[in-house]
Amino acid sequence: MQNDKGKRIYDLEKRTSEFSKRILRMVRALPKNRVNFRLADQVVRSGTSVGANYREANETETKRDFKFRSRICKKEAKETTYWLDLIVEENPIFKERIAPLLDESIELMKIFAAIIRNSK
Repeated sequence: MQNDKGKRIYDLEKRTSEFSKRILRMVRALPKNRVNFRLADQVVRSGTSVGANYREANETETKRDFKFRSRICKKEAKETTYWLDLIVEENPIFKERIAPLLDESIELMKIFAAIIRNSK
């Protein structure tokens, strides 16, 4: 993810927060219908959960709990990818707008996988 000046954001709390905000903005732009309502609800839940669980992970007192919360972050990022794919399927005109969100959710999955792998 990049900031407004094109520089990479490495603060994971900030990055996951920005990801959540971008999900919310995208959902607000979707056409209002029954299918999008369901998809939007799901992607908001999983997409915003990544950052919330990462913050909880940072406040844990044990490495075991940190690793557990990081696994939840990874799972939620993976689930977000799934819902974003379905939103694109239902709203092909949003493909270009959603592509960066898909890329970010995949990248967050990889980051959390590395965190889990390196947490011993």
